[in-house]
Amino acid sequence: MARFTRIQVAQAMESTGMVPVFYDKNVEVVERVVEACYRAGVRVFEFTNRGDFAHEVFAELNKRITKKCPEMILGVGSIVDAGTTALYIQLGANFIVSPLLNAEMAKICNRRKILWSPGCGSVSEISYAEELGAEIVKIFPGAQVGGPKFVAAVKGPCPWTSIMPTGGVEPTEASLTEWFKAGVTCVGMGSQLMVKTSSGEYDYAKIEELARQALEIIKRVRSK
Repeated sequence: MARFTRIQVAQAMESTGMVPVFYDKNVEVVERVVEACYRAGVRVFEFTNRGDFAHEVFAELNKRITKKCPEMILGVGSIVDAGTTALYIQLGANFIVSPLLNAEMAKICNRRKILWSPGCGSVSEISYAEELGAEIVKIFPGAQVGGPKFVAAVKGPCPWTSIMPTGGVEPTEASLTEWFKAGVTCVGMGSQLMVKTSSGEYDYAKIEELARQALEIIKRVRSK
């Protein structure tokens, strides 16, 4: 079962402002990435369902992180159907993120009071997602959908909408300032955050540094 309620998840997403997005078939690698982000101050993390037996990796990861990083809220992304949604909820996912809008997924999540963040690319999709109970909608791919200007345009007639862009967000002052000034609730970051060393291995110290810097930038931008 989920350790955190959907209300707690939504609040953590908003207060943290950033949700790292990551997948690797090696649970030790994912564990070290999550720990690096946790040390930086991140409290919400999205494991992406992108490889064979990914649910087995997540099951083991969730057990480890529950003990090592008790305040970390683990969820799962890249989910596109109701069956996989139910599978990950059974494995303890605290939230479900999707690149698309699937009403059957909403039903599964709502029955278990799990936060569901569907991918949307228009105001009509966003409105329908909210009708289905989505507290925070994902715009994906963020840059291609329209970037910060799209967010600002949506927030005009729909100021109640909470948006999380993924795709096109960088852990830099310029990028984060533009997105948060446009009105996002939080941002998802993957490849821009998960950097590697020259030998091709993940640079956990650098990931921690970038995550900490991103959180500091977000806090600074919000205070202006």
